[in-house]
Amino acid sequence: MSTAVAYIRVSTNEQHHGPEAQREDIRRWAAREGVDVVAWHEDLGVSGGAMLDKRPGLLAAFDAIREHGAEQLVVAKRDRLARDVPVLVMVERVVEKSGAVIVSAAGEGTGDSPADLLMRRMVDAFAEYERQLIKARTRAALAVKKRKGERVGQVPFGYRLGADGVHLEEHPAEQRVVAIVEALRADGMSIRAIADHLNADDVPARGKRWHPTTVARLLKQAA
Repeated sequence: MSTAVAYIRVSTNEQHHGPEAQREDIRRWAAREGVDVVAWHEDLGVSGGAMLDKRPGLLAAFDAIREHGAEQLVVAKRDRLARDVPVLVMVERVVEKSGAVIVSAAGEGTGDSPADLLMRRMVDAFAEYERQLIKARTRAALAVKKRKGERVGQVPFGYRLGADGVHLEEHPAEQRVVAIVEALRADGMSIRAIADHLNADDVPARGKRWHPTTVARLLKQAA
């Protein structure tokens, strides 16, 4: 019986094919093909465009391949590996160096013929295209909300939600802090010095205290 290491990935906006659904697809494939899945690893809430160093589950799967001498890295669908062609190429190289191959339970391009390679590249390209399309739609939707004055993500410092719970309105006390920060910066004070100054004067922050990164973010927002 051949062996495989299973890898599962779910991003925050792809819950329609969640971990359990992927696990079941892989189980059915293993039973059909007579494969023993010796280890399971997953990355939950990880984007398909994330690099390898942001994928602890995938890195653990690579280790498991070497530890068990597994012949295959199996995923429910090829786009579970990544939705970025360069990342996919890196994954393929790491798996090949370990003496294993990548297999999709859905069967996209499984094999080593030129036709199989072409199919894999087409699947990879369409996965990346779909990811970029989703990003473009999201950016467009956020831009529309921003133009309407609606909240986009976290409420920025200096503002608060209006009575309707959708639109933003100025927060008078925080706007005064923004004015102080801008004035101090205009006088040539460093970002770290501004943070220290605010903390020394006990100026309220949204967290426990002011940090240089918080001040820098506020200045960028106000620019």
